[in-house]
Amino acid sequence: MSTKTAILLVNVGSPNSPQTKDVRRYLKQFLYNKRVIGVPKFPRWFLANYIIAPFRAPKSAKLYKQLWTANGAPLVHYTQLVNEKLQAELEKKADVFVGMNYGKPFIRETLQIVRQVGYAKLIVLPMFPQYASSSSGATIETVMSLVKQWTVIPEIHIVNQFYNHPLFIKAFADRIKSSHPEDYEHIIFSYHGLPVSHLQQTCAIPDYTECNCEHTDSQNNNTCYRFACYQTTRLLANELNLDKSTYSVGFQSRMSQGWIQPFTNKLLIAKARQGVKKILAVSPSFVTDCLETTIEIGFEYRKLFQEYGGQKLDLVESLNDSPLWINALKNILMD
Repeated sequence: MSTKTAILLVNVGSPNSPQTKDVRRYLKQFLYNKRVIGVPKFPRWFLANYIIAPFRAPKSAKLYKQLWTANGAPLVHYTQLVNEKLQAELEKKADVFVGMNYGKPFIRETLQIVRQVGYAKLIVLPMFPQYASSSSGATIETVMSLVKQWTVIPEIHIVNQFYNHPLFIKAFADRIKSSHPEDYEHIIFSYHGLPVSHLQQTCAIPDYTECNCEHTDSQNNNTCYRFACYQTTRLLANELNLDKSTYSVGFQSRMSQGWIQPFTNKLLIAKARQGVKKILAVSPSFVTDCLETTIEIGFEYRKLFQEYGGQKLDLVESLNDSPLWINALKNILMD
């Protein structure tokens, strides 16, 4: 067995191409995960294969075609760059690998390489700052289900969230500063949405309706995704010296009314109706730019804001492969 450490960075993944057939395959993989759609196996399979994916794939394919670059999907491209740059920073202290929950390179394939080398230690970092069962939880479950089958199981460490790590906050604050927030009337921190039912399973407060996480920074509710999002915002606002009146928190990518509110698109409409003309949007739940940032916010939400009277909506670039993010990752892993 090697005495070295293997680091596995895991991101959500992307379709192999923006073609409808590849997008449909990707959606089926994603939606069939029991942590994404929490219903029994057969109804989940039926929903994924015959209801949701077939109807969403053509529309999503058009959006992926807008997103696609010469380097392919930005999420995959930037994750690979992070891999290379982090490896250069760590030199020979550890070997860095990338796996995707859905799409190539699959976690299973990457772990097979790790298994063959026989590393003494495995550190797993899902690249989702705020823990959610459908993202970080799905990643951890997949890794553990595969590794438990190995004859020799290495020492395993899992970073299940890092939203409050000082260097993560510093890296994102630096991105925001580079967009000159003082030139905008309002900032919206937009996080990926989740069904309220997911929160009810992880919130430390027995009655979720009594959860006050948007107003308190008590760490007693650290397992609540909504709390982690609001706390990320509070930490960023503190780093940037923002007044509470100058920013709002919203949740995007919803599939129904039963998801976390307030909805980002509704916030944008309300701000436009109030006469706000210039908004800066930030997405601190995404460490790489992707469909939800570049297209949903940067294109669809911008158009929506302008339709209701707004003039300018700009999106802060995600961390991608910025030097401060590479340094933050190095320190998170060393911690």
